[in-house]
Order: sequence, then structure tokens, then C-alpha cells
Amino acid sequence: MSAPYVPQIARYRNWLSAERGLNFRDYEDMRQWSVRDLDAFWQSIWDYFELTSPTPYQAVLTMRKMPGAVWFPGASVNYAHQVFRHAAKADAAGLPAIVSSGEDGVLTETSWPELRRKAAALALHLKDKGVGPGDRIAAYLPNISETIIAFLAAASLGAIWSVCAPDMAAPAVIDRFKQIEPKVLIACDAVTYAGRRHDRRNVVDELRRALPTVEHVILHGDKDVATPDAQLAKILAHRSAAIDAFEPAWLPFDHPLWIVYSSGTTGLPKPIVHGHGGIIIVVLALLVLHNDLGCSYQPNSFGERYHWYSSTGWIMWNSQTGGLLNGTTCCIFDGSPSGPKDKTDWTTLWRFVAKSRATFFGAGAAFFANCSKAELDLTSVGDLSRLRALGSTGSPLSADTQGWFNERFAALSKINGSTAQADIWWANISGGTDFAGAFIGGNRELPQTPGAMQCRALGAAVEAFDEQGRAVIDEVGELVCTEPMPSMPLRFWNDPGDARYRASYFETYPDNFDGTGRGPVWRHGDWLKVNPDGSCVIYGRSDATINRHGLRMGTSELYSAIEALPEVLDSMVVDLEYLGRESYMPLFVVLREGTVLDAAMQAKINTAIEAGLSRRFLPNEMFAVSEIPRTLSGKKQELPIKKLLLGQPLEKVINKDAMANPGCLDWYMDFAKRYLARTAA
Repeated sequence: MSAPYVPQIARYRNWLSAERGLNFRDYEDMRQWSVRDLDAFWQSIWDYFELTSPTPYQAVLTMRKMPGAVWFPGASVNYAHQVFRHAAKADAAGLPAIVSSGEDGVLTETSWPELRRKAAALALHLKDKGVGPGDRIAAYLPNISETIIAFLAAASLGAIWSVCAPDMAAPAVIDRFKQIEPKVLIACDAVTYAGRRHDRRNVVDELRRALPTVEHVILHGDKDVATPDAQLAKILAHRSAAIDAFEPAWLPFDHPLWIVYSSGTTGLPKPIVHGHGGIIIVVLALLVLHNDLGCSYQPNSFGERYHWYSSTGWIMWNSQTGGLLNGTTCCIFDGSPSGPKDKTDWTTLWRFVAKSRATFFGAGAAFFANCSKAELDLTSVGDLSRLRALGSTGSPLSADTQGWFNERFAALSKINGSTAQADIWWANISGGTDFAGAFIGGNRELPQTPGAMQCRALGAAVEAFDEQGRAVIDEVGELVCTEPMPSMPLRFWNDPGDARYRASYFETYPDNFDGTGRGPVWRHGDWLKVNPDGSCVIYGRSDATINRHGLRMGTSELYSAIEALPEVLDSMVVDLEYLGRESYMPLFVVLREGTVLDAAMQAKINTAIEAGLSRRFLPNEMFAVSEIPRTLSGKKQELPIKKLLLGQPLEKVINKDAMANPGCLDWYMDFAKRYLARTAA
């Protein structure tokens, strides 16, 4: 598919002109309207996407404050209803709902009627087991079509969904699920990753023992390897008149949809509750207007296919599933993006993109960086001619990586004739699990600058605050959101008085923090620079900032300079300046096999930093390490290592169960002991 004739955001803008009499000078003028007149903007999204409610709502927004905003009171919605309204038209056009594959490369399609029938079959089974609105359904499942079906079944009943990826160990899963006291557990008996099958039966048994509220277990797997209460495959195979007649329940706009988890460095993961209506309306605005994803059966975007690589443990799984809300075919891949562990192959995911005929492909920034370092040959992965857009999130995408892909796709376009790939469009976004959306994103009509995101999103009153809490342009500041959005958390689960919720986002800028009488402001925890042209750059987490010789910088700039070197596979830096003491900044690097961190290599790294940034940001020392500690979602754990080097005990600063590679901590603990002994002396 070539790029749509009319970008989705242009279609919306034209609709505003025709239906509302609203005309804007440029995109920023439209965005300013969207955050000044929240009622008019979110009402326009409701109307533009033809959302329906069998009951009238009294207003778009009451109690315009954070936290506690109330959206569309009186409206009745259901996420599953919004998905299934597309089933008949999409199926009539011959388009599938889901295209899925695993590491075996076998492609499977799930039709829209099949998606609806299977979700109804499971919903009726759950209802027969006593599941009703508000009951929690915990899932321990990989990124397969059955997981999406199970989610839609839960949503259709008003049950609250929560999923953990099966690459997570039992303690990490229990830490999450025990907080929400699920009634049902749906789990897999095994998962395949990086060419190996990993048995999960012991984990499932451990979950059953640790979750006493679970009354019913459904297993996805082989019939002869476990004794669950029910087999998922058998349930989904059921057919009946009741299944054909099943309709999702109408629920209040703010009825809980799912519980997702944001892991802090200490304490249990935060169980964040989002509502049906808020997720529907925000996800539609983000995916369609900013990611330019059209409805697959509409002529302007016919054949659209959306793939964002994710595990079920990352909020991007929720975003991927959200494509169904607008009738877009979703392409999902379960497994390692780089092939078998003993034979790395960065073409793996690209071959799926080609085979599934995806038109939009998104992934974490680290994936694209690894592909460029591996000198990926795009001509070797199959027919990519339908691919028209790329997306990136998770961490800042470097200008070098984006530029590398731009060159390769420009060359590829001369071979396959794709006009879209001659100057391929990137939807680089930044948001979070916290509100299941994006504050900053793409706009297919705006200029692109590698290393920057194109704009602040519609409806997102995002600013960069200086140290006095004032919005600044062309300066790095705290990323804040000054107005509520419909998908902000309803609450944290089991959080009396919203104490933990408030502490997580609203303590830095509390009620009337600047004396103007304004209410609390959401602090997101990232360093942001809003450029004069409206584009944005994220500089990493604001609590892992480098402050060298009076100059403040996010770590991502340093990583961009260092990791552009082919010898450097990964890196992490921490700045130990505190309480007026002189800054000490160690740099940890993972080097390509066969490379040693000798004087020449250190000089090369320093030269790269000096050339890309300034001599002010040269590290005090460098250390070669085998791994950089990362969370399960891939984020570098700069702050915990910083706290470790400042003398805080390991158990107070890091949650091993929230880590992807806890085994690497032994080296850092030993390093911290040696460093602290040296500084004490």
C-alpha cells in the first residue's frame, strides 16, 4: 500500500472546518485550541469517530482537575463493542482482524467474525463461572491472537483485565497479581523465545498457590501436560446460538478496563487502573491522527496493516491491540526480534513485516539501533514495498539511527518503486504506561528532523518546565502536563485516598505550586526540550540527569554519541554530583566481541563525546561490562545504580524481579563497594 491519498490528520482538520467552522493557521494553532477548549476538542473526537452511547451524557468534562477529572458522565461504552462494530464491513471487504506469527515463521489469520465468535464463547464461559463486572482476570500469556481474544472477552463482560508476559519469573508476576486479587487465571504452559521452548507449568502451579482468590484456571497449551480447570482451545471452539447472539455489556464511561503496572525502583509495582471510555477515545486520537493509521476497509487507507513489536508485558501491546478500535488489521509477532540466542539474526522481525504485508511497523528505539549496528540488508528480508511508515518509542531514537534507515529506505524505494519509502515517515512517540498514550508524537504533514519528534499531541497540554515551574522553549526542562486527559488513571488499585497516585505524579507541582491558584500539574519524569518549530526532543529520565560544571544534560545525548561507534553495543552513565560535592561520572560500556577497552578505545570514545557534545561531558573513568542493567521493558536502570554508588543498600534501590537481567548486578555491587571504600579513604 502506498501512503494514503489524504493524511488522517488532514481528514480530521477538514472535518473540523466543515462540521465546526474551525480553521487554523497551522498545526500548533490547532493544538493550542485542543488544550484550551478541552470540551470542544474531546467532543469532536467523539463525533469524528462516531462513538455511540445508548444513554445520554450530561457533559464532556466535569471537575476539570488532576487527579479526579470526570469525563462524559452518563455515557455508556464498551471497548469490545467499539472493536466489533467494524466486524461486518471489514469481513465483507475480505480483510482479517489479526495476522499473527511466531519464530517458526508460520502466518495465521484470524477473521473478524472469528474474533467476535471466540471472544463471545469465552465471555459466556466466564459468565457461567460467575465472572461479572469488576472481577479481575489475570493472564499469563504471550503475544498471540488468543490473548487479544481473552482480553476482549473480559472487556465485554466488564471484568478487569491484567496481563503479564510469560518471560517474567513467578515472583515478579505474583508481586503484580496478588495486589489485584484475581478471580480467574488464564495462563500458558510454555513459551518459545530465541529458538528455545521454555516450560511454564511450574510457574502456573506457583501462581495458583500464591493467588488464593483464583477460583478458575484456564490453560492455553497441550492437553496432556497440565490439569487446569479448563482448556482455552476447547472453550474457543464452542459454537451456539447464544454465542452468535452475544453482545458486550454497556458500561459507564469510567468503568475499569484493565490494570497495567509501572515498576518503580522500590516497593511493589504500581497497579494503574484505566477506564473503557478514556482508553477508547485517547487511543483513537493517537493511532489515527498522530500515527496516521487508517481503517483497513475505507478507500483512503484500504488494506492498512499495523504492527508494533511488543511483548504482553509492555504498554505497546495495549497500543497494538488498540488498532482494532478503528477497524485496522493488527499484525502481531511472538518471539525474539533477533532470532535464536546462539545465532543472532536481526532480519527476523523484518521478514515478518514483509510476509504479513504490514504498512506500519513500530518497535523500540533499541531495536532499530541494533539493526543499524548489524548493517542490516533490507533487500534480503522479502517484499517490503507495502511498508510506508515506521514508529519508535521506549527510549530516544538517535539521529544517526534514523538517518541510517532513511538512507536504506531511499535506496530500497528505487528497487521496489515505493514513493513512500523515498522519504519514509517516522512516527516517533513518547508517552507511558501511566496513561496508556503519548504526550509527543508524529504528524505526517510536518517536516521531519532525525532525532526529534514532530509535535506535542492534540489534547496534550505538555510543557517543559524550568526550575521555577515556568514553561520554556528551546531549553531542557521537566516534562509536565498541565491539563487532564481522558486516559489518565482512574486510580491505583487498592490505594486509599489516592495517596500513592498523587505521590507518583503530583507532588513536585502540587495545588497552587506557583501562587497562581492553578491545581496540581502532572510531572512525568522526563527531560524535554520543545524546539521553536514545535518539534520535541526527549533527553531521558529527569531523575538521571547529568550536571557537569553547571551544565545540565539528559543521558540520551551522551548515549547517542557513544553508541554511534560500531565497537560500542550498549552504555550507561551516572553522575554522582550531590550535596555540593565534585561530580564523578563513570561510564560503563558493553563492547563488541573482540574489542578491548584499552587506551586507544577510551580515546575514541572521548573523541566521540567531545565531537558530539563537549569536553565538559567526558567521563571520569570508563569500565567495560558484560551487560547494562535494564528493566523488563528495556529501560536502562541509571537511577538505581546511581543510588547504589551513593551508598544505599541494594534492596532499597532496585527490584530484581522488575529487571530483565538481574544477574549482572553482582558486578555493580562489587564496583560500588570498591568505589565507596575509595571515597571513604
